Amino acid sequence: MLDILAHTLRRHPDRPAVLGTTPTGTVRTKATYGDLADLTDRCTGALHARGVGCGGTVGVAVRPGPRALAVMLALHRLGARAAVLDPGAGPDVLRARLALARPDLVLADATAQAVAGWARPLARRARLALPDLTELGPVATVGPRMPGCAPALDTDGRGARPPRPVDGDGDAVVVFTSGTTSRPRAVVHTRSSIAAGMATVADLVRPEAGRPVLGGTFFVLVPSLASGAPVALPARSTRVLVRQLRRLAPQATYLTPPQLRRLLAEGSRFSGRVWTGSAPATAELLTRVKRAGADEAWGVYALTELFPAAAVEQADKAAFTGDGDLAGAPLPGVTAKTDASGELLLSGPAARDRYLGEDPDPWVATGDRARLDGGRIVLEGRCKDMVLRHAENIYPGLYEPALHIPGVELAVLVGVSAEDGDERLVAVVQPAPGADRAALRAALAGPLERMGSARPDAVLLADVPLSGRSLKPDRAAAARLAARSLAAGRPSQRSRV
Repeated sequence: MLDILAHTLRRHPDRPAVLGTTPTGTVRTKATYGDLADLTDRCTGALHARGVGCGGTVGVAVRPGPRALAVMLALHRLGARAAVLDPGAGPDVLRARLALARPDLVLADATAQAVAGWARPLARRARLALPDLTELGPVATVGPRMPGCAPALDTDGRGARPPRPVDGDGDAVVVFTSGTTSRPRAVVHTRSSIAAGMATVADLVRPEAGRPVLGGTFFVLVPSLASGAPVALPARSTRVLVRQLRRLAPQATYLTPPQLRRLLAEGSRFSGRVWTGSAPATAELLTRVKRAGADEAWGVYALTELFPAAAVEQADKAAFTGDGDLAGAPLPGVTAKTDASGELLLSGPAARDRYLGEDPDPWVATGDRARLDGGRIVLEGRCKDMVLRHAENIYPGLYEPALHIPGVELAVLVGVSAEDGDERLVAVVQPAPGADRAALRAALAGPLERMGSARPDAVLLADVPLSGRSLKPDRAAAARLAARSLAAGRPSQRSRV
């Protein structure tokens, strides 16, 4: 698919490729196909001149858009792999992750470097936090520089002539998921698994040339552009996104359930087919989207390890009357089964090759309990302790150690279901005997600040329930305790953070 895109960019240089929007919703072209082709060539030459080649690793902290796409295409041509940096993970987690990936070079735009530097206080409000990127390896700036930025990646055409595009398989992308700061875990996708996943998306969405698609992920950009369809990056503001949808009238839209709920609350209208994933999509949400004008509304079941795995349209989901959450039939090439404990296992060409530092494994353990009903996947709850908030997977084990500061005897992070189908993240913190609670709250401010997008919605100072012969924390009981506290709104036990 990436090779197809490279040829498509050159065949239609004047065709709009990546679209943006003004505050009024007016469509503007951020890059044409020719712009992307030229930028990719310059990035390829500049990276090659910096010694990046087949088998190398490059950390990428670049906002979604033309530059990020050009960087990914350049790394593909060189046979290098991209280690994706998430500024919402927090600096301690990122240091541990990049120590495992060991990048030869870190590419960052000025915004990412500002988050790690002078703009850190502002970034905290958006739950973004990066360490000093120079701690992770040599850094080069992609795009315009700002004061204090690393030297620019030389993309003015003076770099060494790039070699012929690498052919064959190999590592393509490293995406960090769960684990701990002492043992990070990362998904490794190969060139072939990425290609298979994008081919599945193309077959599922079937984008038509010349008609816009709305979505900002790599798996939306590449198949759409390769099919000749321009891609509009969703506006961050919900009100602007409402106007963008009205002006654009996209043939296909891919947004998360929280985004869809906010749009519906603003009275937004939809067109074409709407796809949603990254968090549970209820039949009620899909029905509301269709009532708001969509021709079809699809829920997509996908994992970092295998994207996409299954899909279900609103009519089928609404008609399902069995227990559990209908995720749909496995997509072509995907094989599904359950193990003895009921955990869903998936395999297929688009599945990740392995976890970084581990041996390849054809089966992906999803962490979800499920059953197969007439060949369709029905989810029955999560096996893991993962909390899903605002379409983001939060793994408590990553962040709980940071809460164990002097004065804290025990602490857990639990999810509490909200009325809109999302979850709220609550830290249940058990003070040590004799600890000053006011002083403890003040001392927790620093660790909480460093948790990035995993920062809890509330902190509850209370005894953590225990269970079993070993008296381990009882997460289910802790979640019930947190839910009762939130419902009662007791200020003495609750603190907005």
